[in-house]
Amino acid sequence: MECHPPVGSQDSHYLSSVRHFSSHAQNYTTLLLEEEKGILYVGARGAIFSLNSTNIADGSHRIIEWKASPKKQAECLKKGKNNKTECYNHVRLLQRLNATHLYACGTYAFHPLCTYIDTNKLMPPSLFEEGKEKCPYDPSHGYTGLIVDGSLYTATRYEFRSQPDIRRSLYQRVLKTEESPLHWLNDAEFVASILVRESMSSLVGDDDKIYYFFTERAGEESPSIFDKNQQSRVARVARVCKNDLGGKKILQWKWTSFMKARLACYIPYYEVLKDVYSLDGGDWRNTVFYATFTLSAQWRSMEVSAICRYNISEVQAAFEGTYMEYQDSSRKWSQYNGEVPEPRPGSCITDHARKSGYNSSQDLPNSVLDFIKLHPLMYEEVKPADGDPLLVKKNVIYTQIAIDRVRALDGQEYDVLFLGTGNGWIHKAVVVGSMVHIIEEMQVFRDAHPVENLIISKRQKSLYVGSQSGVLQLPLSTCGRYMSCFDCVLARDPYCGWDGVSCRELAETLDRTFLTQDVMHGNMGCWNESAQATSTQKNRTVLCGDDVLLPCEQASNLAQATWLVNGTKVLAEEGQGRFHLGVDGLLVTDTQLEYSGEYRCYAKENGLRALVAIYALTVLPEQLVPQFPPTESQPFGPAPRHDYGDMKFIYIAVITVLGGLCLVLSVVLLYVSCLQKRRGKYSLGVPQPSSVELQTVSSNCLGKGGQEDEDLDAYPDGCLQIIPGEASALASPSKEVPPVPPPPPPPLPTEFTNGITTLPNMLRKMNGNSYMLLRQNEEPCTSPLYNSFTEELSKILEKRKHTQLVEKLDESSV
Repeated sequence: MECHPPVGSQDSHYLSSVRHFSSHAQNYTTLLLEEEKGILYVGARGAIFSLNSTNIADGSHRIIEWKASPKKQAECLKKGKNNKTECYNHVRLLQRLNATHLYACGTYAFHPLCTYIDTNKLMPPSLFEEGKEKCPYDPSHGYTGLIVDGSLYTATRYEFRSQPDIRRSLYQRVLKTEESPLHWLNDAEFVASILVRESMSSLVGDDDKIYYFFTERAGEESPSIFDKNQQSRVARVARVCKNDLGGKKILQWKWTSFMKARLACYIPYYEVLKDVYSLDGGDWRNTVFYATFTLSAQWRSMEVSAICRYNISEVQAAFEGTYMEYQDSSRKWSQYNGEVPEPRPGSCITDHARKSGYNSSQDLPNSVLDFIKLHPLMYEEVKPADGDPLLVKKNVIYTQIAIDRVRALDGQEYDVLFLGTGNGWIHKAVVVGSMVHIIEEMQVFRDAHPVENLIISKRQKSLYVGSQSGVLQLPLSTCGRYMSCFDCVLARDPYCGWDGVSCRELAETLDRTFLTQDVMHGNMGCWNESAQATSTQKNRTVLCGDDVLLPCEQASNLAQATWLVNGTKVLAEEGQGRFHLGVDGLLVTDTQLEYSGEYRCYAKENGLRALVAIYALTVLPEQLVPQFPPTESQPFGPAPRHDYGDMKFIYIAVITVLGGLCLVLSVVLLYVSCLQKRRGKYSLGVPQPSSVELQTVSSNCLGKGGQEDEDLDAYPDGCLQIIPGEASALASPSKEVPPVPPPPPPPLPTEFTNGITTLPNMLRKMNGNSYMLLRQNEEPCTSPLYNSFTEELSKILEKRKHTQLVEKLDESSV
């Protein structure tokens, strides 16, 4: 799965093709695209916008303000509603009514209103009509609406009743679902409604149908062991006939064609339906429905999504199958095996019914209407077209789906899915046979808010994304981002093909003779090394015994990194030794001289291998400590480190010299002290216990204010500063003076101290990646800690053999 840079990254080509629109309004969630007119209508909170579909950000948009009045907002507050989210006019419906007008409905601060909008003038509406039968009160309720041949078909929870409903209004006879004790709809949450023109070229004179997709409580099942307090929720598909007129005496003003069936995805607990999209390819018989599912309520701690595909034939088969019946004795739904009256209950009026004298639903006999009233649920499930989900993906919630059918270079048509997530991403995928290959993942919103709506424009080759903060216009394809033949072919993007030099859009290429594309397998057409993007060699220099990480970032989540060291493959089992393979790259621990050489990282995917990174690793040997000529201040010089006898002699000599200096200084101090006591002017304070403190650099890096923070800026290497000792102050500064410190030891040469000019302040490296400072108070030569200082001197000399300064290293770890 290609993992390309998100919006806001360094990909300037991609950024130049992304357009954004937003205004003072919020919740840009209702979209209506009119391809022929080149207009994208957007229904938001308190406004309706008309955007140029070619470029929604060109500034030519027009706006209609439609806000809830202060009076209605005040009434909404009195109802106890939220004045930050609910007491506004959220536009929920925006549909083309006729050649000159749109029909729009909004929640209007919990008092729904609908209006007609003249698309030629685009003036604020002045005439409104009651919307409580057409639009939900609550903006958070699931809602779907269609205008079909002048009639409005909606489904939601109307008014303040908890029971949802499917209704038809406007020009045809108003119809609703039955409110019988069986509840045709059981706490339903609607997500989509789709018109299928089944009357076209029908051999039986069938009627057009509207299909509704929703999630509801499963009345046919007992509560699950995980949720005994309520019934589990299942996905449903229901249908009604467009020309249904209701019954004459029974089911007056009610649907006589309502039936529902379970929409199965065959994954346990994937029962919450999020969105549905349909494609027909120009013939309703080829209609397929793509549905996105998530986990049911008791599993919401896990983020998993599934995608299933359904053929219209499977849906029809379920509605033509066996009915279910509610058994009062067991209080459960079970399969109905009794006699079914004629004409078949729930069917549309066909030529067969007309021959029997039933020209409309009002002519149906009472036996049929009574049966429909008690048997709205079908026994057969609607099964996925391939028997299993096309895609199951963890750690993501798909909220929206839109599909484009594309003809590829091999002449076949492929369905390209655009999937919006709950945290502001778009996943682009292609359906290949019975599986889904994710082409790329794009972060389209910086803030993690959900994608609320998706619409595809084939004419503009754009994807429009509606969200809380605004509308985005994205290209359907960005072939130019693939820099090599391998990248272009491995992506398996039906929009793209490799022409030998670059990855190009098929739609923009007249001569496709030399194009290479392999959507079906994703590994054909790239045969030589010239098809790979060139990689620049990088140098790494380390000391013998150190660790080094060689990064190898994979552009594809499906690729597997393989390493060659001087032509030899690094096997995964070698991770138990000094080579460790990980997602970040190759970690080499405790490097040796023989590890020097060339390291090549390849991305291996679907049988293809592409070079990603090249490193030239140089492991330096341990450097000997140089000898220094004797000077007047240093009559002795360090012997070579391998001569341990001479080194021991030097240590003894240094200690002897320092001990002599301390003895002389002690005599002087004793003499001065006795002299001052005789004069009565000065007195030595009580001796303070000396202390040795070991402190990490990280603690000193933290800002503490005062002079410490100011001193940090003086150290270019970070926060490596020597902190003064913390011995208690003398009792009376006005009458006492601190003791005279002993003279410092003889200075060491600069190259020996590695830039640290004084002792006993010494720097030690710990575990290769952290530093510690040794802090030691001034103390008389008789202190028992004097031996500790000698040990530290010995340690730093020993550490010297692990320190090597190399000039002008290229990305060195030293």
